[in-house]
Amino acid sequence: MSLESDNQENGAENGSYAHTLKGMYETYFLDYASYVILERAIPSIDDGLKPVQRRILHAMKEMDDGRFHKVANIIGQTMQYHPHGDAAIGDALVKLGQHELLIDTQGNWGDVRTGDSAAAPRYIEARLTKFALDIAFNKDTTEWQLSYDGRKNEPISLPMKFPLLLAQGVEGIAVGLSTKIMPHNVGELIKASIKILEEKKFTLYPDFSTGGEIDVSDYSNGKRGGKILVRAKIEKKDKNTLIITELPYGTTTTSLIDSIVKANDKGKIKIKRVVDNTAQNVEIAIDLASGVSPDLTIDALYAFTNCSMSISPNACVIVDHKPLFLSVNDILRHSTDHTKELLRQELEIKKEELLTKWHQANLEKIFIENRIYRDIEECETWEEVLSTIDREMRRFVADPNDPPQKDDDRIRLSRPFTEEDVVRLTEIKIKRISKYNTFKADEYISRLEADLEETNHHLTHLTEYTISYFEELYEKYGKDRPRRTLITSFEQIDVVQVAANNVKLYANRREGFIGWGLKKDEEIRECSDIDDIIAFKKDGTFRVSRIDEKVFMGQNILHVDVWKKGDDRTTYNLVYLDAGTGRAMAKRFNVKAVTRDRDYDLTTGKKGSKILYLTANPNGESEIVKVQLSQSCRAKKKIFDFDFDHLDIKGRRSKGNILTRYPVRKIEHVATGQSTLGALKIWMDEVSGRLNTEERGKYLGEFDTGDLIISLYADGTYVLTSPDPLMKIEIRQLLQVSKIDEDGVISAVHYDGEKEWSMVKRFQIENQTLGERVYFIKDHPKSKLIYATTKEGVTIEYFVMSKNQKEMWTLELDEFIDVKGWKAIGNKLSDKMVKGVVEIEDLPEDDDEDEDDSSEDSYRAGDTIELDL
Repeated sequence: MSLESDNQENGAENGSYAHTLKGMYETYFLDYASYVILERAIPSIDDGLKPVQRRILHAMKEMDDGRFHKVANIIGQTMQYHPHGDAAIGDALVKLGQHELLIDTQGNWGDVRTGDSAAAPRYIEARLTKFALDIAFNKDTTEWQLSYDGRKNEPISLPMKFPLLLAQGVEGIAVGLSTKIMPHNVGELIKASIKILEEKKFTLYPDFSTGGEIDVSDYSNGKRGGKILVRAKIEKKDKNTLIITELPYGTTTTSLIDSIVKANDKGKIKIKRVVDNTAQNVEIAIDLASGVSPDLTIDALYAFTNCSMSISPNACVIVDHKPLFLSVNDILRHSTDHTKELLRQELEIKKEELLTKWHQANLEKIFIENRIYRDIEECETWEEVLSTIDREMRRFVADPNDPPQKDDDRIRLSRPFTEEDVVRLTEIKIKRISKYNTFKADEYISRLEADLEETNHHLTHLTEYTISYFEELYEKYGKDRPRRTLITSFEQIDVVQVAANNVKLYANRREGFIGWGLKKDEEIRECSDIDDIIAFKKDGTFRVSRIDEKVFMGQNILHVDVWKKGDDRTTYNLVYLDAGTGRAMAKRFNVKAVTRDRDYDLTTGKKGSKILYLTANPNGESEIVKVQLSQSCRAKKKIFDFDFDHLDIKGRRSKGNILTRYPVRKIEHVATGQSTLGALKIWMDEVSGRLNTEERGKYLGEFDTGDLIISLYADGTYVLTSPDPLMKIEIRQLLQVSKIDEDGVISAVHYDGEKEWSMVKRFQIENQTLGERVYFIKDHPKSKLIYATTKEGVTIEYFVMSKNQKEMWTLELDEFIDVKGWKAIGNKLSDKMVKGVVEIEDLPEDDDEDEDDSSEDSYRAGDTIELDL
């Protein structure tokens, strides 16, 4: 053969090999992908189980004797059905046990809260729960297939009469797709199934064993594209300590603490230490740094740590050997219909069994009572025996297909009388014939007929029977499983607002640098490392840049501060020199939106223009300034006052109004005026206590410069708060919250524990330290606040108990006592404890109600007074 022919032959072989490899890749990859999807990662919609989980439960059922078995033995038993090794089986078994639904566990099975792993399989034990035995197994309704080696039969799917897939939840990653179904509450699933059968509407939301809180506003029934927000439950132990008592789904105490430490290291939050005290219950203690607000720290924990997480459900299941994306409502409907069908099959099987027993009992009764067994004594062959019994029995029984005859008193059987029945009659022992009791036989047949009638009734009313099944399931297993995760809605947290002030802002005004690294220069304020900084320069320009260690903003900085996007309250009062005309121009403007690292000109742009006067006013305050003109100018009045209140607030590009045409020597601040933006309207969210301007919750009023919010508490304290939308009001034991001015008066009825008198006092607020809790009643274990208000001219009705009689009194507070100092005890109202107080305008129409039916607006001594807005 020539060299050329050899090359041609080798080329043909290589081409054939390449073609074969391409075909193998296409075929084998699809085979592999299908195998992973169907046999490894995605659960079946019928029983809610992955193959390894199904094989574990089947193996445990085969081993079930009511006692615990070593997990190592269970793994070995399962390996007869599962071809992927003991590690995969062991991990799947531990996860099933941690769900606490299908498997009773004994030993150290790990902890989903802390992330601790289970002990070795040889040290831990398991068995099926009664719940699993009730809902998951029935060999008569199970479809079977050969195991991977052909030696055993295994179920194609378990006859699951419960929405297990939604109860346990599932996660799985396959080739090209994944699934993530959230766990749900057992009791809620059962109730929802009942509503489906009753053709009523239902809602279904996740519930997690770790508790926590969940926002389901975007859940979309668990379909692709939806999401849920989960949060830890954080409580304030005191002003310096926070306690995490419940975890968000998908986290552990270890991962949560790690995220908190990282956020602290980055300066997002300020804490001293984190201590994990988790034992029977989750408890993570967070000690705050001195002077740090616990409310803002809670928001920062939600914003920067795993205390708050977003989860995207993706309900993918196997339906008819294909992966489908469904909603949890669709899955529950399928499960409910599947349960109904399984119950029908069970009833049909039971009916067939009852008919067989009834058929055999009647044949046996006729055979014995009519002594047909005597007719075969003379028979010499087996065939003759069978024919004799068949002939004699047909005198007393009729097949169901036999046409009815006149005066036919034969018993009509439920199925034809066959040779198999004849053979069975020949197998009846003499002992049974001799002790045969006709009365008991009739009772037995009657019970069978009653059971048959009941079974037929259930088949006819299958929906009602299925509802009854679910109701019984709820009583046994659902009612003792309350919801652990609180369904609520989360307010949006602005990460810039809640970020801790973890750096200090410094500025070198002359050279034009700002940043946290310029520690030798002027300190401006504390801020966060994610804040934006605004700087106004003498040449009439300003720039906004993200803070960093050192940032160049431009030389000759006049004003520098933190800038908040969309801030329409902070107003800048500006006077600048227009170099083109020589005039001094005045204007007021906001800076709501900018592009970072870009210079914006506030003047006309002429070379030589510069800023003469600039102030930043956080609530849009106007101001009065004194303007001094150059002594050499020809103006008659060289010193005059100018009020910025005469100017409208416009955009930063406006030229402004002419202040003067003459050269300006100096401008000085004289006085700050009221806000020209109008008072700020403030509301308080009654759930969280957060102040807001979005009209959410209780309206507190319009707040201008100098106005404050006062909160009165049932423990006899008050707290003053600035009307800042970033602040929160502590709502625990909150009695009243309202706007108060400098001359505001508090009127209070309290019980003096030392004197054992009920007292009335009226006082003005003297201690105006913001955020400080001030006690205005005597510090005694028995002292308590009964009533307090900031209203004027209030008339109250109160009552005391005297010899089991209710004495009612009316009192005008302003007339009873004058305004005194806040430390004064007040005037004596009664030598008994006042049991209840109600403002006179809030009295009910019927004043003769019993003590137990007093107005809901009155407060009794010893009661916990809660906010009722």
